Amino acid sequence: MKLSVVVLISGSGSNLQAIIDAAANSGSYKVSGVISNRRGAFGFERAQRANIATALIEHQQFPDRETFDKELARQIDAWGADLVVLAGFMRILTDQFVNRYAGRLINIHPSLLPKFKGLDTHARAIAAGEAEHGCTVHFVSAELDAGAPIIQAATPIHSDDKVETLQQRVHQLEHCIYPIAVEWFCSGRLQERDGLAYLDAEPLGASGQRYEG
Repeated sequence: MKLSVVVLISGSGSNLQAIIDAAANSGSYKVSGVISNRRGAFGFERAQRANIATALIEHQQFPDRETFDKELARQIDAWGADLVVLAGFMRILTDQFVNRYAGRLINIHPSLLPKFKGLDTHARAIAAGEAEHGCTVHFVSAELDAGAPIIQAATPIHSDDKVETLQQRVHQLEHCIYPIAVEWFCSGRLQERDGLAYLDAEPLGASGQRYEG
């Protein structure tokens, strides 16, 4: 039986598309629903083209984060989610929400964590003179961008790179590794225990698995 994956988005949904495309060839999971907090998110069109259910839950309609997160959880649970995937979801989630889905809530961050947590990662990597940059899929914890890394992919930073060129290459890597992490989890290979990610019962360590595709 395929596991149920629910994806949360705020924008174009390019990582969502990568996960939808991979799901078509997976025996382990299906995308059961897509939630956006922003009206007009192009990711909804991607979901609808694939006959995936959608729900608009606008954060501005709620008095506080707790109430918004409760409505998110209500919809996620209505779709029977086994895994919740944050794919460009531009909201900081409450500790209560994170704890509710602990061990089955994952995110992708545009840096080689633990470097460059937070925003503007591409510009910061260039400014710091880094030799490489990339992205990390990780379990979500209450601390921002601090959950256990699952898989990372890297690209060299060239001397003539601008934020836009580096961002484009990192996005391409995101589309490669996010479906891998989803497949690992849904096929029973990936788990989170005591703040660490395990693949095939072996701990992945501080940086997760390195993608060499």
